[in-house]
Amino acid sequence: MTIALWRRLLAEFAGTALLVTAVVGSGIMATDLSPDDVGLQLLQNSIATAFALGVLILMFGPVSGAHFNPVVSAADWLLGRRSGTGLSPRELAGYVAAQVTGAVAGSVLANLMFALSAVSFSGRQRGGNLWLGEVVATAGLVLLIFALARSGRAVVAPAAVGAYIGAAYWFTSSTSFANPAVTVGRAFTDTFAGIAPGSVPGFVVAQVVGLAVGVGLLAALYPDAGAAADQVVVPADDQATVSRRS
Repeated sequence: MTIALWRRLLAEFAGTALLVTAVVGSGIMATDLSPDDVGLQLLQNSIATAFALGVLILMFGPVSGAHFNPVVSAADWLLGRRSGTGLSPRELAGYVAAQVTGAVAGSVLANLMFALSAVSFSGRQRGGNLWLGEVVATAGLVLLIFALARSGRAVVAPAAVGAYIGAAYWFTSSTSFANPAVTVGRAFTDTFAGIAPGSVPGFVVAQVVGLAVGVGLLAALYPDAGAAADQVVVPADDQATVSRRS
């Protein structure tokens, strides 16, 4: 049975919204519980985000693939073009729109849950060396996801992707946004997880560079990675995949 596009877009919207809610909400809770310890705040925020991401991939993966990230969707389209797999241009546009609007909605939801203004643009400037951190974080994420799909291990993606993002919070200077939609969404909250609107373009450019680096590494290490594009992030039902591409 074909998985209707509207269902997949709804899954991408809801999944991205809940992901940003987890990122922003856990950041707010962390500052409330540990107001004088930034390191502990980051630990609390990273653990909550990593667990939430793994759970959300399990929840929404069978419907949409659980991309929750324009970079992942763009890589899926790029890598799948030769082999006729992955997203079509129309699907890619829909996924990106659903992810960005979902991210903004998730930030608003987190603000409201903690009795803050629905929209409060962040004043937290992020730039400079943090851009390199975003290149590293994004390239690693793309390489991980498509390497898992190519090697037939997409079933472990929920744990692996959650673990990678949780670790990248700590080993990258930027705390691993690695996601243009999430970056935009986090501009709508003036809290621990926020990013100033003026810092968003630099982060998004760095993430696009990371996408290019990740795809380049995949081309060198896994030349046929595009053949598994329909298995990103979580493999869909085989018949649904065939029907969608026919």
